[in-house]
Amino acid sequence: MTSQPHLARTAPRQHPGGRTPPAPIRSRGRRPRGVRSGPGRRFRLTVAWAVSGWTLTLGAASFDHTHRLWDEVLQAHVHDGLVAYARLLEHRTPLDRYLEQTAAVTETQFETWTRPRQLAFLINLYNAGTVRLILDHYPVGSIKDLGRWFRSPWELPVIRLWGKNRTLDELEHKIIRPRYHEPLVHFALVCAARGCPPLRSEAYVAERLKAQLEDQVRRFLAQTAKNRVEPAARTLYLSPIFKWYREDFEKAAGSVTAFLRPYWPPEVAATIDDRFRLRYTDYDWSLNDAAPGQ
Repeated sequence: MTSQPHLARTAPRQHPGGRTPPAPIRSRGRRPRGVRSGPGRRFRLTVAWAVSGWTLTLGAASFDHTHRLWDEVLQAHVHDGLVAYARLLEHRTPLDRYLEQTAAVTETQFETWTRPRQLAFLINLYNAGTVRLILDHYPVGSIKDLGRWFRSPWELPVIRLWGKNRTLDELEHKIIRPRYHEPLVHFALVCAARGCPPLRSEAYVAERLKAQLEDQVRRFLAQTAKNRVEPAARTLYLSPIFKWYREDFEKAAGSVTAFLRPYWPPEVAATIDDRFRLRYTDYDWSLNDAAPGQ
């Protein structure tokens, strides 16, 4: 997530853009001696082009929706929401390969997917891009140290999507939020800070996306340094995330309190009503780095 007034979460890396194959060269001169033309050759060329096109289409359509490579990275290097960046730096090949796979997905292909597949893809892309950004500058104390003059890390092109280098701001605020109107994503998009919701130790997948997102809310609310209820004071102490994105939660449930009520333990939820005051805890921007050996 990001601090106000700037609404973002994020990070940079100059993603190497994919190379575009050169346009085919069309000969305008005479046919070289010995090269035959005619219906047979044209037929063979037509078949070759058709097979080539089919192969490329098949390759594009075979994106791995289990997000296996990213899942392997998370299982091996993320524990209790913290990332073993030093160890991951030595074993980053699966992460780089995963981001090559996501970069190869075309917008046309993406639009054929179901909504859960699209959203799982974009959440995983955001988080994987953020982790790679940190690796490219590691060691670093905070993602906020990676910005440039007049540009935060959230405003730098760090991921490749649909043939373009894009910023994390663009991915979150121009694509994910306006397209999907899903406030639960605020518990899944992780900006590499300890104040964020914890980075999950598994990839998001369409088949379990709703359950995964709802589990993220409960895990985040259980972190009492960030979120807690004080019934005697009739006060909710919440992460600044609920202030920065208040509009999203209000659109979904009428109020932040109403949005959160189903995710508190039942005995806690029973003590809360909309007359509770909202107060906000401090946001910890230090890197979500695991201690050595973890």
